[in-house]
Amino acid sequence: MDNYFVIHGSYGNPYKNWIPWLKQKLAIRKKECFVSHFPIPPNQTYDNWKTVLKAYLDIGLITEQTTFITHSLGGIFLTKFLLQYHVKVKKIIFVAAFDNIIFENENEIYNTFYVREENLKDILNYCKDISCVYSNNDPYISAWEAEKFADAIHVKKIIIQDAGHFTGKNGYRGVPELLKYL
Repeated sequence: MDNYFVIHGSYGNPYKNWIPWLKQKLAIRKKECFVSHFPIPPNQTYDNWKTVLKAYLDIGLITEQTTFITHSLGGIFLTKFLLQYHVKVKKIIFVAAFDNIIFENENEIYNTFYVREENLKDILNYCKDISCVYSNNDPYISAWEAEKFADAIHVKKIIIQDAGHFTGKNGYRGVPELLKYL
């Protein structure tokens, strides 16, 4: 079964930024798309997030025909999840992904998600078609951090100029560039 999952980032939800737009575009293409609501701070932990996604895995909705599109923290979350459960998927598109960044005053809500840098490339055992999309002017995830993440897993890098963090605040209610990679 060919299906899609979209994973929001920290402080996100299924109704913010470009996620509703993408879900609509996939529906027009008659594609099944799941967008779950993951806990936000103060309940944002890897264990709480994995409980949500594991339910889909347990009922057989995550398969080798599944494509994931993630935003921000959703990228490293998915990486850790696939590594932990040894799940193979068809494609991953990471948008503004990162790993092991120290955030001033908020590190405790991110550090449970992180993966040792030398283990990041193991994601290629579970997905061969991976792209990292990032911006040159993201106020949270620098282009250098996004490139470091992409380089650690040895995948295709796609830079979109002046997209910020791909949020509604940056004017991103849709990311048309994503459609050509789906």
